[in-house]
Amino acid sequence: MITPTQSAQLRRVAENAARIAGDPLLDVFRSGMGYSYKRDRHDIVTEHDRASEARIIAEITTAVPDSTIVGEEGGETGQGRVRWYVDPIDGTSNFARGIANWCVSIAAAVDGELVAGVIYDPVAGNMFAADREHGASLNTRPIAVNAEAEEERAVLLTGFPNNKHLRLFGRQALYAHEELLDAFLAIRTLGSGALNLAHVAAGWADAVIGFRTNSWDVGAGAFILEQAGGRYFGFRDGAPATPAFLMPDYIAVGRASAYPSLQAIMTRLTRPAHDEHNEPSKEALGS
Repeated sequence: MITPTQSAQLRRVAENAARIAGDPLLDVFRSGMGYSYKRDRHDIVTEHDRASEARIIAEITTAVPDSTIVGEEGGETGQGRVRWYVDPIDGTSNFARGIANWCVSIAAAVDGELVAGVIYDPVAGNMFAADREHGASLNTRPIAVNAEAEEERAVLLTGFPNNKHLRLFGRQALYAHEELLDAFLAIRTLGSGALNLAHVAAGWADAVIGFRTNSWDVGAGAFILEQAGGRYFGFRDGAPATPAFLMPDYIAVGRASAYPSLQAIMTRLTRPAHDEHNEPSKEALGS
């Protein structure tokens, strides 16, 4: 494991890379741009995604030659001890259409554990960052979660349900969304999973739920949230699993334990169909 000072050094590398990538994106934002499709018409990519990732990789590998990059656009490259999880534009659809909710997300992990993370929002000028020496910050000022909100007073940030969830879960996704609308004070959709997690870390919202995510989507946000005092629970097949940020499904909260409605919906939607008793324990969810 690395020292807190080394963690802080990796955080500074990530901050530099995020600015080097993010500031040019701000220059072309709302300038009109073309895009192409990846998996389907709901999953787009622009020329700027690829250019942004290339800038990030160049900066990181120059500063830390012992690196492996796991990027949304380029996949996994390198064989270094420090693994970087890179999303060059989280919220590409927003970015392409001129909606201001998008960011650059970079996380570093060593020996399977997250040790640094940054989420850079160029439009707002916000740099969310965390390391093991200084904790979590927003533009160098310490941040902390809102740990007090009960479910009926809490704001949930999520992109659930979208077209992918409807294909996966059918009408159960709509029924689950109805439950969430009833349980929480409000549900909001930002269009960026990384910004969702950053907003909970800053105390601006209270919870996030996500399904079928990738490590580059959540690595930085999960670490920043935990360093701000929150909890990030990863799930596989309906049960809590670790490393949490590598699991496909997650609940993230400012409180010490996950909200009951989120627990129930996560387990019901994602557990194997043959296992009717796969309920997460209270201990696993911090209760």
